[in-house]
Amino acid sequence: MTDSAHSTPYTTNNVGIPVESDEHSLTIGDTGPILLQDHYLIEKMAQFNRERVPERVVHAKGAGAYGTFRVTNDVTQFTKAVVFQPGRTTETLVRFSTVAGEQGSPDTWRDPRGFAVKFYTEHGNYDLVGNNTPVFFVRDPQKFQDFIRSQKRRPDNGLRDNDMQWDFWTLSPESAHMVTWLMGDRGVPRTWRHMNGYGSHTFLWVNEGGEKFWVKYHFRTDQGIEFLTQEEADHLAGEDPDRHRRDLWNAIDNGDAPSWTLRVQVMPFEDAADYRFNPFDLTKVWPHGDYPLIEVGRLTLDRNPEDFFVHIEQAAFEPSNLVPGIGPSPDKMLLGRLFSYPDTHRYRIGPNYAQLPPNRPRSGVNSYAKDGPMRYEPSRTARPYAPNSYGGPAADTARFGEIAGWHASGEMVREAYRLHREDDDWGQAGTMVRQVLDDAARDRLVANVSGHLLNGVSEPILERALQYWRNIDKAIGDRIATQVNGG
Repeated sequence: MTDSAHSTPYTTNNVGIPVESDEHSLTIGDTGPILLQDHYLIEKMAQFNRERVPERVVHAKGAGAYGTFRVTNDVTQFTKAVVFQPGRTTETLVRFSTVAGEQGSPDTWRDPRGFAVKFYTEHGNYDLVGNNTPVFFVRDPQKFQDFIRSQKRRPDNGLRDNDMQWDFWTLSPESAHMVTWLMGDRGVPRTWRHMNGYGSHTFLWVNEGGEKFWVKYHFRTDQGIEFLTQEEADHLAGEDPDRHRRDLWNAIDNGDAPSWTLRVQVMPFEDAADYRFNPFDLTKVWPHGDYPLIEVGRLTLDRNPEDFFVHIEQAAFEPSNLVPGIGPSPDKMLLGRLFSYPDTHRYRIGPNYAQLPPNRPRSGVNSYAKDGPMRYEPSRTARPYAPNSYGGPAADTARFGEIAGWHASGEMVREAYRLHREDDDWGQAGTMVRQVLDDAARDRLVANVSGHLLNGVSEPILERALQYWRNIDKAIGDRIATQVNGG
């Protein structure tokens, strides 16, 4: 038995009452039945049965850390957002993740990586919820659920299925740019510390004078880009499936704080209308020659969470958390996410999820919200309605009333974006293959794609996949076909 004089008393979970034993249930005699009045045993079993919240539908496997963001350059000509004002330092929480895998999946599967940043600003939390890629597979949220299901497990046998993935991709040519990223070297980063992060979407910035600009975010790793080959990734999936989670924790624990330099591309508001690519299409990038990167600041992660479940599993990031000076764009995927993310948090961790430690803003909260499951912060007013005559909070229209938006008009339609002069589904993917990758990277791309196709992809999907790659780049497509056909 533990010497009680040298230990912290063991108590019940809910009200801290000392428990009589943490080893033995209350029974009638040493072999008798367990008694229902053993309230602590009942509490332990009931708590254990409920200690898991539903895992995220996407981005289920991940980890993260706390840190700071420090502004290193003056970008006030573009935005009045407090987080980006000169000299400002803001506390942050970052969560990294894989997209398709479930909680127990290996960190080294070929998959996009989530890169979600929460800035705790004096005007509330600003969430930038992105990936380690500047583009995505689809441009319309109508297709997002179908895309995710094609990457998950089959309902009949519970297995992941490359055939399903390529069926969706080859029927969705807008996926070509993202699939080229995924099948290349950056599809498996060596660690989370050795990958970039991107806001991916186009956002709106507004300065103090009311001028508007379109912006894209790029977090460039200060550790340098490093990746795993497919063979290394497959080996580590069996040897250490938590490789990326372990690496981040150990680096910070050892005082080797990883950092990223935030740079942005800024497009004058009026340029969007006739830019050569649709600037709001999530499957496209803005070439840096058109809109060069501008430094903003440095993100540093230097503090591991004290409790993984509390601070990481219950962390809730949502693109709708936009502070004054920052707004959404006409990017359809972004607009769909504005609803989807807070809705899934309400389902997964409850309607009062914003009161949990990782989600609680550092600024004051003054609203008329009340009640609901697991609410533990009281309403800030005895009369929870607006307007009222008793001094309750009111909107500060003079300071924050400007809507960070854009003008839209037209008929209600279900249509794709109108094409800009260089828009197509294959062009940017082909440019990446021919001009961004070197010969060694192209060789690895061919090996990665052909290996993936040979793992269970059936006809006619296989032939469609080969044509898909020929559409991206005929030479690469022909090389992949040679490998697949045994050449």
